Amino acid sequence: MTQIDDCCLSADHHLIVITQQNVTDHRKHLHLSLEPPPVKPIMPNLRPLSAALAKKASDELFEKPDRLEEDLVALRAWLAKSPHIKSRTDDQFLTMFLRGSKHSLERAKEKLDMYYTVRTALPELMRNRDPEDTKMMELIKLGVAVPLPNTVAPDGPRIILIRPGVYDPSKYTIQDVFRYNTMMTDIMMKEDDNLIVAGQMGILDLSNCTMAHFLQFSPTFVKKATMWSQEGSPLRQKGFHYVNTPSGFEVVYNLFKSFLNEKNRSRLFVHGSNLESLYEHIPKSMLPTEYGGDAGPIQDIVDNWGKKIISYREYFKEEDQYGTEEKKRPGRPKNADSLFGLEGSFRKLEVD
Repeated sequence: MTQIDDCCLSADHHLIVITQQNVTDHRKHLHLSLEPPPVKPIMPNLRPLSAALAKKASDELFEKPDRLEEDLVALRAWLAKSPHIKSRTDDQFLTMFLRGSKHSLERAKEKLDMYYTVRTALPELMRNRDPEDTKMMELIKLGVAVPLPNTVAPDGPRIILIRPGVYDPSKYTIQDVFRYNTMMTDIMMKEDDNLIVAGQMGILDLSNCTMAHFLQFSPTFVKKATMWSQEGSPLRQKGFHYVNTPSGFEVVYNLFKSFLNEKNRSRLFVHGSNLESLYEHIPKSMLPTEYGGDAGPIQDIVDNWGKKIISYREYFKEEDQYGTEEKKRPGRPKNADSLFGLEGSFRKLEVD
């Protein structure tokens, strides 16, 4: 039998019996209702990777999705304590540095700092990048460099075709051309998961390049360009292939090579005019029609990329507000002299 502990009359004169069990049940219900609901883990706001890229990110970059949010919080906390850096802080942008550092948090901090340090030290290449500027519009239509639409495998690196021979060196400086290249790369870093996870592979086609092109490459510029793409970038370089190399190429090649680290030097390949040698590394089918491939006419690729670059005009305006303020850097400031510290002109080198 249930023990009756107390009773009372309700407002409508019905007898209410109160038992110990009633009280216990009520207290349990009250206790449960006061407990906070279980906290769902906060997931970073990222594009989902394809299955193939997710596996590569796990196998090669040591990515653990359940740890990403913790690392992103730590990166933002570090940025908040770094008075000299003004950085983008969205999840997708910061994750690029974690992936580029194989998820070493300390290495990601170093890469992010150097990314903005190098860019701030190169205003002639990284500031006032307006795709609707007359000269830039012309370079966009020429398509000096374009990423190819397909990768060798679903988890393969992005292939970029560079054709310096299409521009007139009497009309455009190497700084003009490289500024275009930085714009293309910035868009790819924002959109292209193959680039971020698997890296990039370049094909430098030197058809129609003349000594006038090569004379634009001063040692100072070459050092700036290699530091921008090497120390100042979170991207992995997976190989660089030179084709249709003319006389005089060796001098510029050796100059670039001298500024590369050992790993990137080992990934340089010179094929001369032997495209069959190139196809051993990059299947012919990946290339535009003009190279015997299945990627379509190169001008179609160039035109599609031109539209994309123009659509990013506001983004490039925003980019001018980010960078480093060296007088606020703890310790010794970094500037162009300390980073590059090299003067000279390619004209001073002997050219056969």
